[in-house]
Amino acid sequence: MAIFANETEVYDHLGRLVRDVVGDEELGRPFERAGGVVQYQLRRPDALITVRAVEGEERQVDLGETGLRPDVVLRMSADVAHRFWLGRVNPAVALAQGEIMARGPVSKVLEVVPLGEPVFDRYRAQLEATGNGDLARV
Repeated sequence: MAIFANETEVYDHLGRLVRDVVGDEELGRPFERAGGVVQYQLRRPDALITVRAVEGEERQVDLGETGLRPDVVLRMSADVAHRFWLGRVNPAVALAQGEIMARGPVSKVLEVVPLGEPVFDRYRAQLEATGNGDLARV
């Protein structure tokens, strides 16, 4: 059974996290280093999270359909994305095994994949604060 019942739940949890991370001066820098538009194409349930981050410009996160054209696309199930943001998915292994599929310049992909422990801790804290701590243990 999927962790999220519908795209609204994906946006409530993963979308909120990505917006918080991208909006954070320090944590949002890897997106700026990639220098463009990164799109997470999730399935089961289907959802789109698109991030535009260019150094010196305002960052933007779109949930759902967007007019932004992605430079990098990361495709995965919403369950894999959830486990990734909890720090339970090794990105290199997931890419090699096809759990995460990437399209775009390799250098940009490598900038945004390994965001690290501060993001994982933030996601766990967000789930706990919203009464969804059980999702952190899935």
